[in-house]
Amino acid sequence: MSSSNRDKQNATAPQPIPSTAAQNRRNSFTGWSHSIFGMPSGRMQQGASGGVSPPMAYPLHTAHTFSGKDSATSLPGNAPPSAFSGIGLFRRLSTSQAQQQTAVTAIPEPTAAVAALDNAVGMHDQLELRKNAHPLPKTLEEVRSVDDTPPSRPDSRMRNLMLSAKMHRKVIIVGSGPAGHTAAIYAARANLEPMLFEGMMAGDVAPGGQLTTTTDVENFPGFPEGIMGGELTDKFREQSVRFGTEIVTETVTRVDLGMRPFKLWREGADEDKDEADTCDALIIATGATAMRLHIKGEDEYWQRGMSACAVCDGAAPIFRNKRLVVIGGGDSACEEATFLTKYASHVFIAVRRDVFRASSIMAKRAMNNPKITVLWKTHVIEAKGDGNVLTHVVLQDAETKQCRDLEVSGLFYAIGHTPNTAFLGSQLEADATGYLLVKPGSTVTNIPGVFAAGDVQDKRYRQAITAAGSGCMAALDAEKYLEDLAAEEQEKASKL
Repeated sequence: MSSSNRDKQNATAPQPIPSTAAQNRRNSFTGWSHSIFGMPSGRMQQGASGGVSPPMAYPLHTAHTFSGKDSATSLPGNAPPSAFSGIGLFRRLSTSQAQQQTAVTAIPEPTAAVAALDNAVGMHDQLELRKNAHPLPKTLEEVRSVDDTPPSRPDSRMRNLMLSAKMHRKVIIVGSGPAGHTAAIYAARANLEPMLFEGMMAGDVAPGGQLTTTTDVENFPGFPEGIMGGELTDKFREQSVRFGTEIVTETVTRVDLGMRPFKLWREGADEDKDEADTCDALIIATGATAMRLHIKGEDEYWQRGMSACAVCDGAAPIFRNKRLVVIGGGDSACEEATFLTKYASHVFIAVRRDVFRASSIMAKRAMNNPKITVLWKTHVIEAKGDGNVLTHVVLQDAETKQCRDLEVSGLFYAIGHTPNTAFLGSQLEADATGYLLVKPGSTVTNIPGVFAAGDVQDKRYRQAITAAGSGCMAALDAEKYLEDLAAEEQEKASKL
């Protein structure tokens, strides 16, 4: 259409009724999120403009969030920004009799919108969009006649089946901590189209792993002011989604690594009847869960004076120049107590027996430290506080059963970790405590194509930054494995 004809058409076309109040509302409100299939189950996350939008874990999901700009759109994880550029939605804003004016955002022709959406939604959605497409309303009366009722949603399990259909992937990652998400970011950037199972309260821990149980994280590079553990894991997730990782909020409960492709079954699946997810390369990044005693008061004061990682939390202001107690009798207890003396005024080690299980050198180091007192044959049976933070613990003598209070501002468990490997069924080589064994200097396990990253194979450092590093290694190892596999298959095909 020529510019002169377009000017004539615009001059004769009905114009929306102007409204200063409506325009102001339009510039300040955050609109409702609209999804083709409705919101999938999973965590909510902050949209690009501050609105709440669904997790965007699957390629079929689209969510639009408005902040006064017609193109302010929160994109699905696997859709490029160009797929949704310029697409807007209109909505009637009528909250009172004095606010009956309507703000209409600029919307491209329905056919153009459908064409753009074709790149991001499934065939079912495309057919529905074309079937329900209607001319753009141009007047106030036409806008008021539009039915803007959100689409009905199928139940959550049906949505999960639709949005995360089981099919073959090049790479599947099990685990959603720093190791799993770093592996996902590297794999996605290498165009391996990874799927990541983040688990649904696997090991009684939320998706994101042990970091979700930590408050201030001050030793992860890039955050000079520190960052909350849960916020950091959310950023990991957002970055994985940004590069195209497909995230499934379900727990893998069984795998078959006997032959390639590897098979994985989700929680609740019937191995004989239900189809398995399959992949050519598998990265295990399920981490290790810190053991806890679950004493009285623990739920109330966990992360408010109680922790399972002295190296992670010991330098926090809440523990500086305070009396602390470490529970345990092994190397970890001695090492963490010694570490805490850098910040605490004094450290107690509660040992249930009359001797350390720790190595001789570690035990001597702890006992010779003037800032450490060992409490032999002692159990910690209760944590108490002022309702906000821990103030003291109750000790019980292992022999006499007599109890007494000990004033401390912090309690640290150092009684070991349990690697989350039960779902593997002893198919991978592990040490006596269950940690997966890998080839030194790599993440390669005893089964070609299966890689282990993070705390599930690291019983020494157990830090977020070291887990992230091993996640990078696992993705690179998997990429090299798949390249070699493709070359080998191509060579075989050329000989036929």
